Amino acid sequence: MNNKIIHKFEPVTLIGGGAIGPDDLRVALDIAPTCVAADSGADAALQARVELTAVFGDMDSISEAARAQIPEERVHLIPDQISTDFDKALRNIDAPLVVAVGFMGRRVDHQLAALHTLVMRPDRPCVILSDEDVIFLCPQDFDLPTPVGTRVSLFPMGDVQGRSEGLQWPIDGLAFSPSGTSGTSNRTTGDLKLVVEAPLLLCFLPRRFIRPVAQRLAAQPRHARWPARAERCKDLQPS
Repeated sequence: MNNKIIHKFEPVTLIGGGAIGPDDLRVALDIAPTCVAADSGADAALQARVELTAVFGDMDSISEAARAQIPEERVHLIPDQISTDFDKALRNIDAPLVVAVGFMGRRVDHQLAALHTLVMRPDRPCVILSDEDVIFLCPQDFDLPTPVGTRVSLFPMGDVQGRSEGLQWPIDGLAFSPSGTSGTSNRTTGDLKLVVEAPLLLCFLPRRFIRPVAQRLAAQPRHARWPARAERCKDLQPS
C-alpha cells in the first residue's frame, strides 16, 4: 500500500533549512518544478516567492510568519524526534526523483544526517545539490557520459563492493567500508559506469552534472530501484 502524501509523476524539489546558494533554487526548480519544504526550508521558499505544495517536519524551526502564510492543509506535522526533517519529507514523497537543496553547508552534523538519510531511504531516489557537488546514493547500475578527467568520489556508508568502467582507479575487488577503504578523488578515463552490490555507496560528482544525473536517476523503472530498507523505527504519521 502506498501511503505517501505527495504523489507526482515528475521530479520534486525539496528545500531544507541549510545553506542555499544564489542559483540553487533556480537550478532545482528547472528540473523539478513542484516544491516541498522540510521545516524551516519553508522560510527560504517563501523568501524566494516559491509556492509550496507541502511542508513536513516537527515544525520547531519554521518561523511563525512563514507558517502563517502556508495553508494549514499543506503543513504536515510529524513530531517524532528519532528522524530528521529531511527524512520526514523524503519518506512521504512518491516521485521519480527528489532534488534536495538547503541540506549542505552550515552545521556539519546536519550534513552528515542528510547523507545518512540517503542511505536509510534507498527506495526514494534523491540527489542533493551543494556548492561544489551533486550527491546521490549509487543505484544498482549507473552510467553517465563524462569527459576524461571528471572528478568522481565514492564514499561507503557500510560494507559494500562494486565494479566500474571508465575510472582511472577501478573499484573492482575493493572492499569499501567507512572504517576502511573509500574512493574519494578518483577521475574518469571516459564514460562512467558503476555496478553496486548494496545501497550503501554515495557518489559525488561536480555540480555541473546535476541535470544528466537527475535524468538518469529519474528514468529508473521502479523494478530497478533499491528496495525499501526494513524500518528501524516505526514511521509516525503526520498530524
